[in-house]
Parts: sequence; C-alpha cells; structure tokens
Amino acid sequence: MALEVGSVLAIAEWFVVTSATNPRQARTIAEEVEDQLRRRDGSAPLRVEGADDARWILLDYGDVVVHVLLDEARAYYELERLWGDVPRLDWSDDGQALADDGGRAAGQR
Repeated sequence: MALEVGSVLAIAEWFVVTSATNPRQARTIAEEVEDQLRRRDGSAPLRVEGADDARWILLDYGDVVVHVLLDEARAYYELERLWGDVPRLDWSDDGQALADDGGRAAGQR
C-alpha cells in the first residue's frame, strides 16, 4: 500500500508499506526494492534502517519512504490507521494500482 502523506508530513510525499512473514523475507523484499529502483533510474536510498533485526526495515528515498514490516509489527503499529486520513493507493495481486482516495485515478499522481 502507498500512503500519500505529503499534505500532512513535511519529510516525505509517499509512504510505501508492505509486510513479510519472517525476517529473511523482509530483507529479501527490501533488497528487491533497492535493486529494482537502482535498475530503473539509478536511485539509491538516502539511508536504510532496521535491516539487522528486520522487524521494520525503512528505506528512505527522500520523497518516498518504504516500510517493510514483519506481519506482527505491521499489525501492532497500524500505519494505515495512523495515516488513515491521507489518500492511499493499493495494489492488486496482479500488480495493478487501485486508487482508494476519493476517486482520483492512480495515473493522476
């Protein structure tokens, strides 16, 4: 899920939130995000935090911050509820973006 936090948070425009069932999977997801963005446009995170214990890995790309949480950490911190008043973007299983922000289409971002 992607949360458009820019209107309420000065440090980023988007939070991308995903989860994993175990620390190994969390590290793999974080590594894949880094690899895909590096391949796409040469992006590298400004900082990475939490990779050692992999309970909550944060990849800071400036305007976009990626949060990879273990399932139990995601349920505990409830980032979607915490940022419940911001527009959000969900992805379906086939990788298609689904807007959930009052009708704004994903392509309009």
